[in-house]
Amino acid sequence: MAKDLIASFGEMLIDFVPTVSGVSLAEAPGFIKAPGGAPANVAIAVARLGGRAAFVGKLGDDEFGRMLAGILRDNGVDDGGVLFDTGARTALAFVTLRADGEREFMFYRNPSADMLLTEAELNLDVIKSASVFHYGSISLITEPCRSAHLKAMEVARQAGALLSYDPNLRLPLWPSPESAREQIMSIWDQADVIKVSDVELEFLTGQESVEDDVVLTLWRPEFKLLLVTLGEKGCKYYTKDFRGSLDGFAVNTVDTTGAGDAFVGAMLRKIVDDQTVLQEEEKLREVLRFANACGAITTTKKGAIPALPNEAEAVELLKRD
Repeated sequence: MAKDLIASFGEMLIDFVPTVSGVSLAEAPGFIKAPGGAPANVAIAVARLGGRAAFVGKLGDDEFGRMLAGILRDNGVDDGGVLFDTGARTALAFVTLRADGEREFMFYRNPSADMLLTEAELNLDVIKSASVFHYGSISLITEPCRSAHLKAMEVARQAGALLSYDPNLRLPLWPSPESAREQIMSIWDQADVIKVSDVELEFLTGQESVEDDVVLTLWRPEFKLLLVTLGEKGCKYYTKDFRGSLDGFAVNTVDTTGAGDAFVGAMLRKIVDDQTVLQEEEKLREVLRFANACGAITTTKKGAIPALPNEAEAVELLKRD
């Protein structure tokens, strides 16, 4: 494999999204099946933008698991790191955006196959061949997946990969908020690039603010880039040498699921081609504008993976703005 591969590690699942917008899960008259899971979304976002992506994780040896592996392949993602568990189901999540703008989640994973991935099952060849290794925090919740996650990070780091971390906070999955905060921060210092949302920033810092002094409490000297996404308001960026912000794009938002993953995938897709982006502010702003556009486009359709844009769609929005 060439060294421009972006490998994503973690969970892939089925999101069930209500057939009508603005209702609670209990009020929804029906649901549309949408493939999802943040690390898998990122892998497909990269591939859809013309990049080389692989996914490392475990699915149930069931109809949904086989369907998800097929979706990875259909989108051009290398599935050499995918395993199937005969004893556990593929995870399911019911996701809605209520009328008050709050997202509501209900998860079915007790345990799901992704939680049972072991160190011994990791496809180390895929991990070692990646230029960028991307992961979240959901795989830190339980063993044996937590140990597999830590091992995969260690192997990727030793192989010279750039480590990319998007905590992707899902509080209902954690035993407690304290446990979530502690485990998310337990691997914080090891990343090169970290992306948090404004909600995650508030959770991790305990402060209702996106001001620089609050964000910088999460900065570490080893970081190459720290990002805070602000939904439709765009994003803020921080490196050793510069910091700034970029506005978002005005679009007709239908469903925000996957927008952050589209943003991350687009950013990594550009960084993997030219890592000087991390040292040159003008280049970085161009990349983040592209990432903002990809995130915005993803909110215009229901579900995560079906809504992820290709390069032409992103360029079209950039031209229009």
